[in-house]
Amino acid sequence: MELWILFGVFTLLMLIGTPIAFCLGVASFATVLYIGLPPLIVFQRLNSGMSVFSLLAIPFFIYAGDLMVRGGIASKIVAFAGSLVGHMRGGLGQVNIATATLFGGISGSAVAEAAAVGGLMIPQMKARGYGTDYAVNVTSMAALIALLLPPSHNMIIYSISAGGKISIADLFTAGIIPGLLLALALMTTAYFVARSRGYPTEPFPGFTAVAHLFAVAVPGLLLIAIIFGGVRSGIFTATESSCIAVIYALLVTVLVYRQMTWEGFVHATHGAVRTTAMVLLIIGMAAAFSWLMAFLKVPAALIASMNAISEDPLVVLLLLNILMLFLGTFMDMGPTIIICTPIFLPVAQAYGVDPVHFGVIMILNFGIGLNTPPVGAVQFVACAVGKISVWEAMRSIWPFYGAGLVVLGLVTYIPAISLWLPSVFK
Repeated sequence: MELWILFGVFTLLMLIGTPIAFCLGVASFATVLYIGLPPLIVFQRLNSGMSVFSLLAIPFFIYAGDLMVRGGIASKIVAFAGSLVGHMRGGLGQVNIATATLFGGISGSAVAEAAAVGGLMIPQMKARGYGTDYAVNVTSMAALIALLLPPSHNMIIYSISAGGKISIADLFTAGIIPGLLLALALMTTAYFVARSRGYPTEPFPGFTAVAHLFAVAVPGLLLIAIIFGGVRSGIFTATESSCIAVIYALLVTVLVYRQMTWEGFVHATHGAVRTTAMVLLIIGMAAAFSWLMAFLKVPAALIASMNAISEDPLVVLLLLNILMLFLGTFMDMGPTIIICTPIFLPVAQAYGVDPVHFGVIMILNFGIGLNTPPVGAVQFVACAVGKISVWEAMRSIWPFYGAGLVVLGLVTYIPAISLWLPSVFK
């Protein structure tokens, strides 16, 4: 009955449109009252969930990404990516994906990437004769690359949700090859879709122009090396690297590109504060919710259920993927990771799955959910920029979904894709 109350209240509130943080908090409070535990427990868990030092990395990375967009770094990356891949079939679609890959190594946020890259690329693609649905679908799926590349905010949330026992540096490293594999799969899909629709290519500007645009983009691209190299080498932690990212972004946008205005700085600061408040409230409420699931022994029950179905690790991974894909369609990514990690990670480990490998599987699953109605935040942002409805985009997104699911299958059943690079750095 306790589980019925916990999940029933949560589902009911979500169906009537209640913000996700309040769905989690009210469901936890109602369950605690039914069990007879002191209601103070919910607030204690909320406070402890937010009072984690590593979480400071998230608002600073969000702040750094916003500063870069408003300070001109994103436009320089777009120009460089265009010179590299614009001459391929469906040129601006390829530029979109290449830009998302480069910018993903700076922002770490799929939603920020969809807004930044989409705001730059979707209007250009529409003006050059590309279908709006194609432009939106390329943008929304390419934005998911940011979830796998450092400094992915969700990798940090996963590490904290796992009790802080999983190295953030290992997670950052493990996501690089899957992220590049997703970019390659999307570029291949974009090529064939563009070819079938007869979309144009862009002229190749020449190697001199490529070298020039690369030199212009280098100050922004250097941040990728600073973040990853510093965390991986142990020079600084993920939290410290986020602060360095903010300082570096300010220096580059003010002193090098000189495009940061006072108004842009104020907007970036306000945006980071608002986003931080929302994210931390959700994380705190989700911490209380996940503690209750652990208290009610949900992980043990799930392991027993899996054993009743099959003891084959391949089948169990398939079932976990299906569950995570389903959950990702109607829950936002941050709270889903916090809620599901204490449940699914013990199951995966019971069948011999490495926690770093499972983290990449989980991030990719929930990332695809961000681009799937009814709660597809990335898709909503891309559709808003493109000024079309979600259902118009959904009618032609299936080839891109297929590419994402192929990569998910490869990452799930070939652990070396995720684990080889961390082993090399170790």
